Amino acid sequence: MNILHISASPRGPQAASRELSNHVVERLLARHPGATVTVRELAGVDDEPALPHIDAGYALALSSAANEPGVDGAQLRSDGLIEELVRADIVVIGTPMHNLTVPSTLKSWIDHVVRINRTMRPTPEGKVGNLHDRPVYLALASGGIRTGERARQPDFLEPYLRAILAMIGLKDVTVFSAEGLALGAERAAEGRARAWAEMERHFGS
Repeated sequence: MNILHISASPRGPQAASRELSNHVVERLLARHPGATVTVRELAGVDDEPALPHIDAGYALALSSAANEPGVDGAQLRSDGLIEELVRADIVVIGTPMHNLTVPSTLKSWIDHVVRINRTMRPTPEGKVGNLHDRPVYLALASGGIRTGERARQPDFLEPYLRAILAMIGLKDVTVFSAEGLALGAERAAEGRARAWAEMERHFGS
């Protein structure tokens, strides 16, 4: 059992999304004691450099008919990140909402792993995922309220992540969300408590 833990916040261990995703991983390890965990820090924390964005060589390679494995640059990184994802039996993604959507570091990871004729393919009916489905847990954190009747902003975070993951074949998605974290201590505590309650209902006490 391999668990891939992706953390997108530049705040690292202090991030609310990292706190949530760590807890998800802990609950998964309680269910699967022999599992191995691969942590992929995207934002340049814990002495790990930030994931670079795709480059010109990558774009040119994708535009070729072969789209073969790369030998350097972003295409080689793409190959490694795709293999890391393929090996995972469970994926956990911890991310904040930045400017109504995903942080640029998570978008970079997405651009590396969503790759035509590797993780998805075009068909007359639309794009089809090449990956076998597996559980994906999204641990989301937002300063404002992004869902429900109290939402005062658009949400391009969760719908986008669900859509882009489905495009490569990952449709078994569970979301835990802490909202209102920048609206004062009381609202932040309420948002965290709601996220913890969601996790307890899912995993059991």
